[in-house]
Amino acid sequence: MKSFIGSLVYCLSLLLVDLCESYDFNNPSHILAQSYAQRRNHALPHRTLNPAATDSQCRSRPLDLVFIIDSSRSVRPGEFEKVKIFLADMVDTLDVGPDATRVAVVNYASTVKIEFLLKNHLTKDSIKQAINRIEPLAAGTMTGMAIKKAMDEAFIEKSGARPKSKNISKVAIIVTDGRPQDQVEEVSAAARASGIEIYAVGVDRADKQSLKLMASNPLEDHVFYVETYGVIEKLTSKFRETLCEVKVEIVQDPCMCEARLAFQRQTQTSLQDLNVEQMENMLGRM
Repeated sequence: MKSFIGSLVYCLSLLLVDLCESYDFNNPSHILAQSYAQRRNHALPHRTLNPAATDSQCRSRPLDLVFIIDSSRSVRPGEFEKVKIFLADMVDTLDVGPDATRVAVVNYASTVKIEFLLKNHLTKDSIKQAINRIEPLAAGTMTGMAIKKAMDEAFIEKSGARPKSKNISKVAIIVTDGRPQDQVEEVSAAARASGIEIYAVGVDRADKQSLKLMASNPLEDHVFYVETYGVIEKLTSKFRETLCEVKVEIVQDPCMCEARLAFQRQTQTSLQDLNVEQMENMLGRM
């Protein structure tokens, strides 16, 4: 009996010491988070929860998304390549597919060219390959004409846009570094009235007043500006949050406690085994 009690005390002391090391008693919020995990699972926690150390991922809502990109003479070849990288990075953040997000690209300068329609490419790889093949058009900056062409020819069912009954958001993202050489206020208003949500991204020399005339309200959520094309990729995370439909909290294990918790579970099992063995021995002697 003395040996059993001695073993029990020893195991309990090990378990107590380890539990004290596992919990951050100096931070009540950590204790509450860990205690909640235990109550929820009715067992020792499978990981230590730290509310401040969570990461989040999201699933983009289904969209009919049209990029309208400025490739006028002011956009140097190297800068245009950065725009294409930005577009490819954006595609990577989206859930692309026939029943998810569809993507089209309208390229403009003095003329406007629809590079591909919403119905043409329905996988990420196919879209990114098509983006990689886009060439700049050079010359002027007919932004209003580009918005009108997108509204009249890209955001229509014949081109792959979903019908209104599907309730799929229609989104245009305009990327420009200059001042429009045509009128943008009226055509942008018409596009917005037709149900198209417009984001305006200005780079370097972009006219900020024109960006505001094009974008949807609230402007603080729909107008973006970066100093150079070299940092345009940083907008990817902003758009990912903006277009996010469902956020999923991913809980990290800040202290890598899996080995320690495994020891705790093993100790608990050992205590149970010792208790059962002792009871059997006592019954045998009776």
